[in-house]
Amino acid sequence: MTTVENQPATSAARPYVPDVADAKFGLADYVGESALLLGAGSAVMNQLALYGVGKGVAEHSNTLDRPLDRLRTTLTYVYVMTLGTDEERRTVARLVNRAHRPVRGKDYTAFDPYLQLWVAATLAQNGEFIYEKTFGPMDEATRERSYQECRIFGTALQVGEDMWPATRADFTAYWERMQGELSPDPQVQAYAAALLSTRGAPLLLRPSIALQNLLTRGNLEPRVREVLALRWSRRDQRAYDAFWAFFRAVYPRVPRPLRTLHARLVMRGMRKRLRQNRRVI
Repeated sequence: MTTVENQPATSAARPYVPDVADAKFGLADYVGESALLLGAGSAVMNQLALYGVGKGVAEHSNTLDRPLDRLRTTLTYVYVMTLGTDEERRTVARLVNRAHRPVRGKDYTAFDPYLQLWVAATLAQNGEFIYEKTFGPMDEATRERSYQECRIFGTALQVGEDMWPATRADFTAYWERMQGELSPDPQVQAYAAALLSTRGAPLLLRPSIALQNLLTRGNLEPRVREVLALRWSRRDQRAYDAFWAFFRAVYPRVPRPLRTLHARLVMRGMRKRLRQNRRVI
């Protein structure tokens, strides 16, 4: 006779987690797609919306003075962490830590793992979001594998392995919870507006800046637009939808070597800078 004490313990059913072995591809297979640059601005805006990150950027970043160089350094980090060698990852992580040393204020520091987790999360979210806007939904196993591979964006710095949400489903819960942690700040709002402004830009570049402005705002959750005081109208939504309808029809037809050329050039430039002992980050 089996007693209650001798019966095997039961546990709540675990949520289904796709087997990454069934994935069709991983993060490294699409991180170099030029299409992902269309989400660069929105990744930054998501980061700014969290108080500690936003204050640190607004008070210490020189992006407004050298926007293209700051884009290069950000892409260098993303591409090296996903496409580089182990030695290159260690080197770039060390350089990022060096650049972060002065970034501290009354109630924030760039070495705060909580803030770094959010920055890494925005990179993960951006890559998946733009990929699916361009090519369509990933299957569940591919989404899970790509997400798991994104943890390097945080763990290469101060984010502990146990801090990264364990599964893609856990990440969804984290992302939704963090929307409630975002808060407005006038200095950060002014900085966000300056990033999106065409003031002072050459006339020939203003149309492309205006397009990037539209996509940056359109890619965001409504809560982020509210926190950063970014306007959004029905007209904006129609223009945003029209762009993506056109882009989805055209971009995938471009040969992949051309679509990933920019990532290869950034990696080549990074390696050349390292050889010549020039600034990488």
